Amino acid sequence: MASTTEPSRSRELPISLAGSSESSSTRRLPLNLSRHPAWPVTALLIGYPLWWALGLADFMWIILAIPMAIRMIGWRVHNSRSLRMPPGFGIWLSFLIVAFAGIAVLGLTAPGTTPSPVSHRVFAYAYRNATYVGITVLLLYVGNLTESELPRRRLAWMLGLVAIYTVLGGLAGMVRPQFSFSSPFGAVLPHSIRSNTYVQVVTHPGLAQVQGVQGVAGASHARPKAPFDYTNAWGASLTLLMAWLIVGWWPGGTRRRRLLVASVVIIAVVPLLYSLNRNAWAGAAIALTFLLVLLVGRRPRALVATLSAGLLVIAVIAFATPVPSLIASRLSNGGSVSLRSDLDSLAVRDGLASPVIGYGDTRKQIGSQKSISVGPNSKCAQCGQQEVGSTGQLWLLLVCNGIVGTILYVAFFAGGIWRFRRDRTPYGYAGILALVLSLLYMISYTALSAPFAFTMLAYAMLWRNDVERRRQSVPRPTGAWQTHLPERTAVVSEPIA
Repeated sequence: MASTTEPSRSRELPISLAGSSESSSTRRLPLNLSRHPAWPVTALLIGYPLWWALGLADFMWIILAIPMAIRMIGWRVHNSRSLRMPPGFGIWLSFLIVAFAGIAVLGLTAPGTTPSPVSHRVFAYAYRNATYVGITVLLLYVGNLTESELPRRRLAWMLGLVAIYTVLGGLAGMVRPQFSFSSPFGAVLPHSIRSNTYVQVVTHPGLAQVQGVQGVAGASHARPKAPFDYTNAWGASLTLLMAWLIVGWWPGGTRRRRLLVASVVIIAVVPLLYSLNRNAWAGAAIALTFLLVLLVGRRPRALVATLSAGLLVIAVIAFATPVPSLIASRLSNGGSVSLRSDLDSLAVRDGLASPVIGYGDTRKQIGSQKSISVGPNSKCAQCGQQEVGSTGQLWLLLVCNGIVGTILYVAFFAGGIWRFRRDRTPYGYAGILALVLSLLYMISYTALSAPFAFTMLAYAMLWRNDVERRRQSVPRPTGAWQTHLPERTAVVSEPIA
């Protein structure tokens, strides 16, 4: 039934017949960027290091959603185009309703947690849900832009550019781990807001997160995080974006560009291993296995070249860097595993206690595995008041949105994987891989801000690609001899010399 209704939905929106040819003229930025429909997306991705340096990176998904929403409203008011919704969007809307309904239970105390004033939870509740809404607007906006307004290849190219930013930030974090600075945005915020722990992290950018990692020699270890707030977000974003670097930069690229792509992919291994992000290692292994399976079926010679390059990188890392000893120490010690399991069990308990809408926000644990004391002290830094829901997106959803909200969230992305599973294009492979990794990371990483946005953009790419493939598969009614002719609209839209 879906296959018969989808093409008619796609015809509601005028789409350029440039199709997948994606000539260089469609990828060229206009002189007046502010008038181009894709400018908010371009500003978000290409300007990401700037937003990070200004202390605005996590808020730009909300800020730039405003002009996107205004333009989409304008489309509806002036009847210039009909808005399409992505497949499964009803599930996502249901999740948003559950998330906003959590305001009714902000004042309740969850089992096993300490009571606290509602005012302490309002900011986190408002920011989290505003981010959900802002990135939902991003999904709708990107999905409704035409191929001439934002070609799929250009979107993939911009996501690949953010991957390059991430690799460079990781290398910088290894070289200057202690470097940090106060952002301009942080300087203008009132003290009441600036004193919030999360706001302090966002508005005080740094190149690395210096932490004491159990089992690693030395008192602390610098884990790369730039241009993101935390090293977990860095690792998740790197693995989510690397496929887009290959898809957006390699096909049709010059020899120099392909050399750049290969170099970035190889170099990225060093900061990734140095970050000690075990789940990101698992994600990279899944991505590599996925790539190798594709190469086996399509290009056996490319498989041999990839394996040879991989073995060379492993040899260099093993003999020329201290990374192997760090990896061995990290894998042989559980680190925070026992603490995580304690908090995760409490998150499940809280989710079962309020299964429909959760508790709206996270809560602080009573005591801890170290002590039954209510708060940390000089002798026991890990005693008490650990945040339930801080150990991964799955546990965050259970506490904030209950069992129902968690199921709706997972169902939307899992449904996307199933719905677009037959997409055998490079965009399809990269998009499906991103959705699979995002579900894997739910166990250990929270997905707010950048990683969540990159996941939604992957969904938007799969949706856009599905619409384009369906449109191209619909026979043209003007005669059998014309059905095999190339599309010519792109030529008409180019300026005449």
